[in-house]
Amino acid sequence: MLCTFMMVLPQNGQAQAPAQAAARAAAGAGPTILVVGDSLSAEYGLKRGSGWVSLMAQRLAAEKIPAKVVNASISGDTTSGGRSRLPALLSQHKPGVVIIELGGNDALRGLPLDMTEGNLRAMTQAAQKAGARVLLVGMQVPPNYGSDYAARFSGLFAKVAKDRKAALVPFLLKGVGDTEDATRLFQADRIHPNEQAHPLMLANVWPELGKLLK
Repeated sequence: MLCTFMMVLPQNGQAQAPAQAAARAAAGAGPTILVVGDSLSAEYGLKRGSGWVSLMAQRLAAEKIPAKVVNASISGDTTSGGRSRLPALLSQHKPGVVIIELGGNDALRGLPLDMTEGNLRAMTQAAQKAGARVLLVGMQVPPNYGSDYAARFSGLFAKVAKDRKAALVPFLLKGVGDTEDATRLFQADRIHPNEQAHPLMLANVWPELGKLLK
């Protein structure tokens, strides 16, 4: 297998060790894919190796696509946190592709949309300046946030992607959070997707990622 998978240490120093999706035999072959995200990418509430990032590493290996996946996601992280962590991650891992999955916690905390947009823009620019291709992963908020806020929030991902000529996944939870019986795909907290949802999340990311790896 040609894909390796590693988890960086979160701020509390505890490794979030996933199942090893691929052998290390070809370490260094192909690009490093750096994922900077929050709990949706950090396997919150899931058994190790069942989140969409781990499934991505497994699929890369199964399809013999040479790459190394570094999951630098931290539960509860915001775009401000990701922006502050990104320079060190770029320097350490020198990724060829950076996947940015942040913004959901900004909305949950009611942070200004201009700040979220500015942070995503700065992260995208920094990754591109470091020589990486960027994939922005968009989110949406529930209708109770108000139609105007919801439209502006979902639209800022597309705006940044267009302005920075980055790739875009419009909605990570398409087919998960927008279905009639969405609760069956969420954990008891009704916030975090369960194990059955993560293959669907990967299916939303994979086509755009594939374009960046060609």
